[in-house]
Amino acid sequence: MSLFQRLKTFFYALRVRHYRWPALDIMLPGNRQLHLVGSIHMGTYGMAPLPGALLQKVRDADALIVEADIAGSDSPFDNLPLAEPLEHRLSPELLHELDQTLQTLSLTREEFEQRPAWHIALVLQATQAQRLGLRPEYGIDYQLLQAAQRFHVDVLELEGTTSQLDILRQLPDEGNELLQDTLTHWHENARLLQVMMSWWLENPPGEDHLTLPSTFSQPLHDVLMHQRNQAWCERLFALPPGRYVVAAGALHLYGDGNLPSLLRHKMAD
Repeated sequence: MSLFQRLKTFFYALRVRHYRWPALDIMLPGNRQLHLVGSIHMGTYGMAPLPGALLQKVRDADALIVEADIAGSDSPFDNLPLAEPLEHRLSPELLHELDQTLQTLSLTREEFEQRPAWHIALVLQATQAQRLGLRPEYGIDYQLLQAAQRFHVDVLELEGTTSQLDILRQLPDEGNELLQDTLTHWHENARLLQVMMSWWLENPPGEDHLTLPSTFSQPLHDVLMHQRNQAWCERLFALPPGRYVVAAGALHLYGDGNLPSLLRHKMAD
């Protein structure tokens, strides 16, 4: 590709079209059109059905691309190996924080006694979302998958549930840091969920100067956000020519090291 063609592609990719939902368009070299959608994995009744214009994009797409195809009924967390009792794995301070949070949720420690720390963190996050009125059946990626099935559109995965599970299982100390961050940033995470809901219910965010509360330590951010964004960037650049709707968690589209910026930097190289 000539320098002129590269610059033309790069500046075309910078053009911003505003949608009623959190999204942006990027044209990759080789005639690969991406409509990046900031997904939320759980949603509210008001987030369904999806906007008609977004559904039309799915209908017209060569494929819908999601982090993982969650349309099936099998849970990736079935048959997890049992862990040692929590008091043998968590510090007294972390165990105390966990007990306090479980009490506010009307849950008991016994339910989590032999679960790995990262799994406890995910269950707590999901429970918090449910308490805020969010439900999996109104999640954006789930609704997009249902639409792709109705329109007979192919579904591709950025990583898949097996890879996601591998990332979690490889966290140091069975994910104690993820559990610690979940408990430490409990209220910030609730506010963040409300902000992301407002992107779908009220106004989508502008891409520039968007400041979001931090709910991950830097090491976890590198593993769960930045490294995955880098892998997804390579995956998207390997696509054949075509039109794609790409549903990635909303936090992957905004903030430091976000997926759109990585795609643009790769085009500029």
